Amino acid sequence: MRIGILGGNFNPVHHAHLFIADQVQQRLGLDEVQLMPENEPPHIDSKTTISADHRVNMLGLAIKNYPNLSLNLSEIERGGKSYTYDTMLKLTTEHPENDYFFIIGGDMVDYLDKWSKIDDLVKLVTFVAVNRHQAMLSVPKYPVQLVYLPLLDISSSNIRNSISVGNMPNFLLPAEVLSYIHDHGIYQ
Repeated sequence: MRIGILGGNFNPVHHAHLFIADQVQQRLGLDEVQLMPENEPPHIDSKTTISADHRVNMLGLAIKNYPNLSLNLSEIERGGKSYTYDTMLKLTTEHPENDYFFIIGGDMVDYLDKWSKIDDLVKLVTFVAVNRHQAMLSVPKYPVQLVYLPLLDISSSNIRNSISVGNMPNFLLPAEVLSYIHDHGIYQ
């Protein structure tokens, strides 16, 4: 199978995440895209991250009607810091029949050389960079497949900030996710 992996904090998941997953799946002819929430991202302040349970529940609500999108809980189940190499080594060892396409933002291409064990990681996955600005990327140091998508300027941090001051960011995230946030008093 050809499987896309879209990792992220998903704090919370929003329509831009879903759009990217859906469009990469269609444009590359992938069998599915798995959304993989990070457990403890090494690059994000964990104080601003809500529990994995809430993030997983929101992701489940967001993708429940999309048969080509699924959850991958590998990093949550492993615990500790989430390093892509460790996760992809485990997945490729357990499922050698699959080809994995790791989806990143176009802005991450220049930072791949800072990723843990990147020289080994590029042997395990095909990187797919989503360039949302139609800007010319620098020549990648590592092999990267480019997918150009329209910009959906939605950010999880802006959604959290909006909710924290009493505004409900309708239409930026699935209604079920917004209801879940409201019902559980998250970000307030």
